[in-house]
Amino acid sequence: MKAVSFSSANHCNLKLEKNLTKQPTTTNPIDFINYQNQKLLNKKHQFPSFSIKASKTTQTPVTQKPETPPLVVVGSANADIYLEIDRLPKVGETISAKSGQILAGGKGANQAACGGKLSYPTYFMGQVGEDAHGKLITEALKNGGVNLNYVRNLSEVPTGHAVVMLQSDGQNSIIIVGGANMSCWPEKLSDEDLEVVRNAGIVLLQREIPDSVNIQVAKDLREDSAYTTIKAAKSASVPVILDAGGMDAPMTPELLNVVDFFSPNESELARLTGMSTESFEQIGRAVIKCHKMGVKQVLVKLGAKGSALFVEGEKPIQQPIFSAAKVLDTTGAGDTFTASFAVALVEGKSKEESMRFAGMAGVLFVLVGVSWSKDSVARAAGVLHALNT
Repeated sequence: MKAVSFSSANHCNLKLEKNLTKQPTTTNPIDFINYQNQKLLNKKHQFPSFSIKASKTTQTPVTQKPETPPLVVVGSANADIYLEIDRLPKVGETISAKSGQILAGGKGANQAACGGKLSYPTYFMGQVGEDAHGKLITEALKNGGVNLNYVRNLSEVPTGHAVVMLQSDGQNSIIIVGGANMSCWPEKLSDEDLEVVRNAGIVLLQREIPDSVNIQVAKDLREDSAYTTIKAAKSASVPVILDAGGMDAPMTPELLNVVDFFSPNESELARLTGMSTESFEQIGRAVIKCHKMGVKQVLVKLGAKGSALFVEGEKPIQQPIFSAAKVLDTTGAGDTFTASFAVALVEGKSKEESMRFAGMAGVLFVLVGVSWSKDSVARAAGVLHALNT
């Protein structure tokens, strides 16, 4: 997957407003369907979906045990403009798309949607604009059972968005406009925001929001007597997973020092370390550089080759890919993998079991294709979860 990121205007003449209405976590009945003949434009504005259809019946709230530590996702929320094309245009060329639509997306929201559809208590902390795109995203997350009490609505900054060009072979190229994801975050997160982090079972971060926010979620600025997002979690022994996806910028050791897992794909690992990652041996050497930068566990997504977890001082754990008859859409597959790994881990599965479950969830995702109906992907993953327990 290729991605290009553009910064949004840096003005913050805005109104902050939290979604403070308490929302119950919900679960949906599972209904298998055949997506083979389903057209992109027939999909609703939900998060990526596996081969499972959302029930049209009213969702029944599920009361979570108070002792269940939630998955907390701090990250991006985008409106994704999906274009189905046969090939990418050449320089100066205009081509026609076979179809297109706007769907809910963003790495952070994708991961939160997956957690919610796995029926695990999930909180999303992020920012959207007070516009139609922001409403589309929050409605999709809410319908997926995600708690939105920590989502900020910005009045003067538009919701982040992306153009996703999906080719006939299932591969995609993406252009990102940061919008509210990259603008007007508070210099210091409030104690209320940090409290949900401290009470989490596991925390997921990505790089489609400013690194300074991730460092807050990962570091204790003692000189200011304040906690940042990640250090607050570290002080409470909450595992933190940082997904490398997002901005094309160097990775600061300050951030890697305060996360438990760092999860890049092969190209992200190569870009961030400046080393080749064409072979498994080269990947191993690049991971050693990450270890030297401060992170002890590196979970590498290897695409068609599966995944591998490198724990410093231990033998790598390799998870082969589960074969897929036909890849319809790889968009969001990495987010599904990361969120599924996190949920399995926080539920007490071993690292090997968590990788296997995440691999199964990821392959179901690309089999169905999503664009942004993450609804199916995660609910199909729910089936896997039931089978895996």
